[in-house]
Amino acid sequence: MNTIRSVCVYCGSSPGRSEVYLKAGRTLGRSLAQAGLRLIYGGGTKGIMGAVADGALRAGGKVTGIIPRFLLNREATEAGLDRLDELIVTENMHERKHRMFEQSDAFVALPGGIGTVEEIVEIMTWAQLGHHRKPIVFANIEGFWAPMLALMDHMRAEGFIHTGHLVQPLVIDKVEAIVPGILVEGAGVDAPTDGVQAVIDKM
Repeated sequence: MNTIRSVCVYCGSSPGRSEVYLKAGRTLGRSLAQAGLRLIYGGGTKGIMGAVADGALRAGGKVTGIIPRFLLNREATEAGLDRLDELIVTENMHERKHRMFEQSDAFVALPGGIGTVEEIVEIMTWAQLGHHRKPIVFANIEGFWAPMLALMDHMRAEGFIHTGHLVQPLVIDKVEAIVPGILVEGAGVDAPTDGVQAVIDKM
């Protein structure tokens, strides 16, 4: 059983080509706040990052931004950062990722680019090595993560994911179902996949 108090969200610092991605970010941020969960994220105030933080803050949620010093001017604005109730500035990307991991009880990957892929893959790698058992979610908005999930299935089929039972991320299409799904998984349901699916089906 994992008590869920904070959720790390990985996502793009750009908005993407579809408005649906920004909307999903704002909705997820609001959902986290309404559930009393702290948002841990990369500290950016632009793109989907900014949307998630804005959604949480507007709903009265607590937000921790963790950003490397060299990205302060590239991915954030001073006014936007002033809205966060906690800002952690790291010296490099490695420190940022480690701090995000330490402070989070679950992880969600919204649509994003290479950086988002790298971050969620690292979290899955650590799970495969037995380093943690925190819930991992692919927010499959408009099927965004379908190619990634197909690659993972291919790697598993070809025998390159040897401890697959330790790497079982939740795949959730409806952004409104992400927080309930995480809470069900964290509660230690005997059959977590079935439990999460039941939650999703009700939404």
